[in-house]
Amino acid sequence: MDTETGRWHLTHDLDGFLTRAGAFLRGRPALHTVPLTVTDNLRRRGPRIYGDGAPEFGVLEQDGVVRATVFRTPPHRMNLTALTAEEAEALAARLAALGHRLPGVHADRDTAAAFVEAWQRHTGAAATLRQRQRLYRLGTLTVPRPVPPGGPRVAVEADRDQLCRWHDEFVAAVGEGSVRDAAEWADARIADGGITFWETPDGTPVAMAGATPEIAGQVRVASVYTPPHLRGRGYAGAATAEVSRAALAAGAQEVLLFTDLSNPTSNGLYQRIGYRPVADFAVYDFTGWSVPA
Repeated sequence: MDTETGRWHLTHDLDGFLTRAGAFLRGRPALHTVPLTVTDNLRRRGPRIYGDGAPEFGVLEQDGVVRATVFRTPPHRMNLTALTAEEAEALAARLAALGHRLPGVHADRDTAAAFVEAWQRHTGAAATLRQRQRLYRLGTLTVPRPVPPGGPRVAVEADRDQLCRWHDEFVAAVGEGSVRDAAEWADARIADGGITFWETPDGTPVAMAGATPEIAGQVRVASVYTPPHLRGRGYAGAATAEVSRAALAAGAQEVLLFTDLSNPTSNGLYQRIGYRPVADFAVYDFTGWSVPA
C-alpha cells in the first residue's frame, strides 16, 4: 500500500515483521512495550497463544525508514504505534478495503482517536471508549510504608491452581474476556518466574504481581491482583515494589506499567512507589461495522 507518507507492508510472517521493524520497536522500548512483549511471547511460545486466529502485522516505511507498526492477535484488538492523522487514515482505508473486521484498537491517546475517526468514516462502525490508560516508568523505587506482615515469594508449580483461580478473578475484575487458558497462562508464568506472591507470616498468598520477561531492556509489571476481601492492607503495593526491585536487580533498564486512569487508588499507589507518567493511551471497542464483502 503506497501513500504520500510511505508504504504499508502487511503480513502474517512474524519473523519478517521483526526483521523490518525490530530495530524501530527497540529504539523506543517504553512506548513500544506492548508490541515488544507480545511478539517476543509469540516467538517463544507459538502463534496461537492468544487465540486461534493467525496473528497479523504491518510496517509503515518511508524511504526505507520504519515510521510505525501495527499488529493484532485475533480475536483481540489492534495495537498501533504512534501515527499521524494522515497515516491513520491511510491504514483505516486499506484495512476496510481488505474487509477487516476489527473489534477495537489500543494505541496512544492521539493515535487511537485519529484511527477511530478514520475507521468510523470508512466502515460506519460505532466506537466506544473502553478505557483510558496511563503508561508509567519507574524512577526511584520507594517501598511503601508500613510494609505489611509477611514477605514475597516467587510462584512455583505447586501454586498452579492458585494462579489459575486468580487469573480468572483478575480477568473478571478488569472486565476483559480472555481466550487464553488460565492453566496455560499459569504454566508460562511459572516457567518464567513471572509471578510473585505476597504471603502472610503463615505462608498464605494474599496478593500477586507479575512481570513480563525482559526484552530491549524493558520489563512491564502486569497482573497485579489482590482478592477483594484482602484489599486496603498494603499487600498489592508490597508485591509490586518487590517485583519492581527484582526487575532492576536483574538488569532491567526500564520498569513499566499501565494503569486504568479511572482508578485513582492504583494510580496514587504506583506514584508513591516511584512510577512517573510517560504517555496516555486509550482502548476503544468497535461494533456495527459495514465493510466490503
